[in-house]
Amino acid sequence: MTKYIIRRLLQAIPAILGIITINFIILNLAPGDAVDVLAGEAGTATPEYLAQLRHLYGLDQPLYVQYFKYIWNLINFDLGFSYRNQMPVIDLIMQRVPATLLLMVSCITLAVILGSLLGAIAARYSGTVIDYFTTFIALLCYSIPVFWIGLIMIIIFSINLGWLPSGGMVTLGAGYTGLAWVWDVLKHLIMPCTSLALLFMGIYTRLMRASMLEVYDLDFVRTAYAKGLSDGRIATRHVMRNAFLPVVTMAGIHTAGILGGAVVVEVVFNWPGLGRLAFDAVFARDFNLLLSISVLSSILVIAVNITIDIIYTFLDPRIEVR
Repeated sequence: MTKYIIRRLLQAIPAILGIITINFIILNLAPGDAVDVLAGEAGTATPEYLAQLRHLYGLDQPLYVQYFKYIWNLINFDLGFSYRNQMPVIDLIMQRVPATLLLMVSCITLAVILGSLLGAIAARYSGTVIDYFTTFIALLCYSIPVFWIGLIMIIIFSINLGWLPSGGMVTLGAGYTGLAWVWDVLKHLIMPCTSLALLFMGIYTRLMRASMLEVYDLDFVRTAYAKGLSDGRIATRHVMRNAFLPVVTMAGIHTAGILGGAVVVEVVFNWPGLGRLAFDAVFARDFNLLLSISVLSSILVIAVNITIDIIYTFLDPRIEVR
């Protein structure tokens, strides 16, 4: 297992380098840079002032010099400096990582649990009203845009009912500590997590249903019925465990790419995560920050893929990592 992980990490280095190169080229092809934004905000945009800022931040150097300089800094674990926020990129990212991880983990966990449960129920009662109703709910959740769900939830639960806060991660100025702080964070998390999880829940429901129906037709399930095992035991101990592999695969894909969906949710609910940070960095032309977020995203994809491969070996002993 250790050799497998090391080999996968070494194989990931060219992929990360390719991602950095492509993103660097794309970002520099876009018009404008951080100096244009800063000069516009300062109300001063004379050629001399712009040239002075570009020289100060090293943006007047050739692109290949900036590229190799960024790669060298990255090798030395230096993600550069955010011109817009006037602070090191690593500090800025580390401030937002906990919020993003909390949103991602809670979203995927909720979606997998609810989706697997609804899919198992639909497969268990295939062809009945329960199956049709569950399928309808899954298709409805998958079809509705995430931002629309978020806005509707804000209108209902924040504006009309006043049960939940409309945005942010904590109540500013409240000074909560201990369990009170945890409860405050959970109240702020409910709507962003639910709005994003509903989309994935619809996918997992359909996937789990189809996978379980396929497993039900296999020979070992017929053998289990012939032994006189109960329907519940067969469903939970034999069918669901084997049918869960496609769900795990899809959950890994979604976990790796959830940052894209989190951008919309974090903007709607003003959630202080990496998605909102990347959104703001685009308008600020903060290329160092955008590149660093892309590097972090690529590392997350690699880590999740390795983790999914390891989980496979626990769900199905026939699978070996090599």
